[in-house]
Amino acid sequence: MITEEIKKVIGEALKALGVDNSEVSLEHPKDLAHGDYSTNVALQYAKELKMKPKELAEKILKGLSLKSKDSPWIGSPWMGTWMGKAEVAGAGFINFYLSKEFFAEQVKEILEKKDDFGRNEHCAGMRALVEYTQPNPFKEFHIGHLMSNAIGEAIARITAFHGAEVKRACYQGDVGLHVAKAVYGYQKLGGKTITDWGKAYAYGSEMYESYEDIKKEINELNTKIFEQSDNTVNKIYQDGKKVSLEHFEGIYKTLGTKFDYYFFESETGVLGKKLVEENLGRIFEKSEGAVVFPESKSGLHTRVFLNSQGLPTYEAKELGLAKIKYEKYPYDFSVVITGNEINEYFKVLLKAMEFVFPDLAKKTKHLSHGMLRLPTGKMSSRKGGVITGEWLIERVKKMVLEKVKEREFSDIEKEKVAEVVAVGSIKYSILRQQVGGDIVFDFDKSISFEGDSGPYLQYSYARACSVLRKGTSSVPTLCRDTSLKGGTVKAPPLKGGGGDVLPRFLYRFPEIVERAGKEYAPHYIATYLIEIAGAFNGWYAKERILDAGDETAYRLALTRAFAQVMKNGLWLLGIATPEKM
Repeated sequence: MITEEIKKVIGEALKALGVDNSEVSLEHPKDLAHGDYSTNVALQYAKELKMKPKELAEKILKGLSLKSKDSPWIGSPWMGTWMGKAEVAGAGFINFYLSKEFFAEQVKEILEKKDDFGRNEHCAGMRALVEYTQPNPFKEFHIGHLMSNAIGEAIARITAFHGAEVKRACYQGDVGLHVAKAVYGYQKLGGKTITDWGKAYAYGSEMYESYEDIKKEINELNTKIFEQSDNTVNKIYQDGKKVSLEHFEGIYKTLGTKFDYYFFESETGVLGKKLVEENLGRIFEKSEGAVVFPESKSGLHTRVFLNSQGLPTYEAKELGLAKIKYEKYPYDFSVVITGNEINEYFKVLLKAMEFVFPDLAKKTKHLSHGMLRLPTGKMSSRKGGVITGEWLIERVKKMVLEKVKEREFSDIEKEKVAEVVAVGSIKYSILRQQVGGDIVFDFDKSISFEGDSGPYLQYSYARACSVLRKGTSSVPTLCRDTSLKGGTVKAPPLKGGGGDVLPRFLYRFPEIVERAGKEYAPHYIATYLIEIAGAFNGWYAKERILDAGDETAYRLALTRAFAQVMKNGLWLLGIATPEKM
């Protein structure tokens, strides 16, 4: 990667001036007029070398230029061709400008690597388990689950792009007090669909909080369900679980997610209870009829792992889950995506894991997100006011259909486009900002075909595809053959409008992917895609791509390179790329 090459030669120049083991930082200036890379090493080491920053910057630059007679800027031969110029700026910054030959070569590399452009081997040979979405049976799939799914799917794809073998896991609460409430409500209200079960849960929750005798009855139901001791109750339970899981599978298909493993609290609870009981006195202790992990051990706060009825809590079940997951798939690292309302709970859980399974605790990364809200406010399945994921997708889909109703598509095509655009708009709204904060979903902005939105990115890709479809019958072999076998990319000096800007962004894609993977931060990719879409659309609006004389071949190659990078980036975000919109 050219970034490392530039850092290397700057380090060598500093060493010649008396700085050993220097740390060289490079960044992309916000204004392209200031170059493709910039470093502040002169400001960093000026005091140590007893020079003014600008003087040191000049000496570093001179050291680079004297490296080789054949390479006026840097020692390796290819850098002599690919580095346009370097200059000292401001108080002592050094700005580097890459050459048009470098960018042309990068366009060629994009077209040769295609779907593999941007892949790296940072996690090669590693096994990763990404756990996300986690909707609970007997309750509806709400918009918070869309948040977890979008983030988890992106993390899984980015991790795989880093060379890891990735398995996707979904952990679901199929036992517990929420199930007992739902079963109680179902016994009173009946029904068949997942919506009926949502109403049953809301009813059971209200009764539980309102009447002590019903609270006692639901607690007894909870024990029967966990122990599977009542055939009638167990039949209702199994029917409800089946309805829920089948419903969830339909949503996963729409969202483009396919899980490798499903884990359930009914499995993990039995093992979790056993683990707590085996470590009673050493790690856990009794307190007021329950079993807890005390503050003295965690350094945080006390958490209950077995309640006063002897049943495992979420904490104990998570301990069991850690062992079951590893036995099913011996991972090198596990990423668990949840809402941030359980951050403090998860900190204590990981502390308990350090005592029970120290190796697994080290392999576990907890990534939390905020709430997805509508302008109307927060939802609550407990009170029956849940906003479902399907409702949001369908609402956005109808709005998209209205926007494309005049397009020359068949009704079937419009339906397909509307669905992928709706899902893309929701996913992008979630992934465009750093994981952790709350998001208020803006309907109008989310479906805009212009600006900072998923449909804008999808539309930019479709526009590039349209140009390429028109160009394939009339352009030279260079552009029709994306492998570029036997050819070279010739890059004429393009005339403004974005054609000279776009290649200065495209080559950065691998480093963006690398950063997104290392920091578990899909928003870097989202931001980058908006930048390249802006560059492409600005160029498209001002310059001819087809019938541009000698520049046509390169301009089509550049368009194809843009489409490829956009496709790869949107795939990493779990967003589909329709070729017509």
